[in-house]
Amino acid sequence: MRTRRRTKQFVLAATVAAWALALTGCTAGVAEPSGSGDEVSLTFLVSETPNLTAQYWDDAIARASEKVPGVTIKKVVGENTPAYAQQLFASGQAPDIFATGIANGLAQKGMLAEYTRDEMEKAGVTDFTSGTINGKFYGVAVGAQAIPLVYYNKDLFTKAGISDAPKTYAELLDDCAKLKAAGITPFEIGGGGKDTWATNFALASAVAADVLTVDPGWFLKRAKGEVKFSDRVFVGAAKKVQDLTQNGYGDKAAMTRSYADLEQAFLGGKAAMYPMGSWFAAAADKAKLTNIGVFGWPSDAGKSAVPTVSGSGMNVNAKSKNVELAKKWSLAFATDKQNRDLGVITDGDIVTVKDYEIPGNVGAVYKETVKAYDAALAAGATVPAWANITGDGALPPGFSDLMTAANVDLLTGKKTPAQFAQYLDQKYAAAQK
Repeated sequence: MRTRRRTKQFVLAATVAAWALALTGCTAGVAEPSGSGDEVSLTFLVSETPNLTAQYWDDAIARASEKVPGVTIKKVVGENTPAYAQQLFASGQAPDIFATGIANGLAQKGMLAEYTRDEMEKAGVTDFTSGTINGKFYGVAVGAQAIPLVYYNKDLFTKAGISDAPKTYAELLDDCAKLKAAGITPFEIGGGGKDTWATNFALASAVAADVLTVDPGWFLKRAKGEVKFSDRVFVGAAKKVQDLTQNGYGDKAAMTRSYADLEQAFLGGKAAMYPMGSWFAAAADKAKLTNIGVFGWPSDAGKSAVPTVSGSGMNVNAKSKNVELAKKWSLAFATDKQNRDLGVITDGDIVTVKDYEIPGNVGAVYKETVKAYDAALAAGATVPAWANITGDGALPPGFSDLMTAANVDLLTGKKTPAQFAQYLDQKYAAAQK
């Protein structure tokens, strides 16, 4: 089975000043000296989340450092986005290693170190297509994630008289009406404050179903100017998302909730459905829930869309004083068996490292997630997770932040779907320059 690490490109970039403050913080993963008396210090940018806590990173860093003697890792907490990384490079504050997802826009400018195929194969990497840029490797693809799936509360579905997950978009709308009539909020769609990036998952779902199931290469064409956001098919997907919230099918409080609060609201039964990345399985299993199912957002024609992305994390700064050592440590971190096991358990990773075996103590929701993922692979129902791609076809640096802000306006009715799409076309063109 294939699995991958999340590349959270919807997250808003923090400021360089905030990163500089974080840099003064934590040192982790101190290895035993190699005997030469020379200890090499490397900085490692990570993004902490409710799943990937400070303790998770500290422990994982320590395990990798045991395999690469003579290294001290200074953990830096910030955001892993291409736009944020560009700020760090521009200000001379880029760390030696980035945890995930910042290659596009940087590799092309020579800012990131390349990995050779031989290095990847020796580390057990099996995915040699995802996350590449012009056919070259700038990250370590050790798994896959579905971004997003739709998680649903089986008990709430039953209460509303719904026996199964929807197979078509018409059925999805019918289920929403039944849930609302039963006094149940159909969707948890939102994200407020610094977590407005979470609003994008419903849009990603609709675009995957209506645009990418028909043309999986749509965003490669968009990069070449062969299609536009203002084309009818994309506007139609945006309208579906706006209609859900404007017709009262979304949690009214969701737009002010943090990402953590959104997660807890769904786990607590405040809504029946939750479009979210496959890492959510870890949170549901941690809560020991067994009443959560999963499906891919359906199209009008009944084709389920499961957007997937291969992890291309562990990017290395090409200007690091210790590039080869940083690459060696990154490969050790990415392929460590215990790190991968914890990635599965704490963050729902779907691992692609050669001969990897899933730990036996995974929970029910993770199993449901992988079952849906594997079924989509077998049926040819996977499409690119367009807003999270880190290699060829990725969104231009800085664009996703602007899209997020516009998507909030779409969900709240401040922009029509057509205005939303026209705005995206303008900002996309500007970001490509």
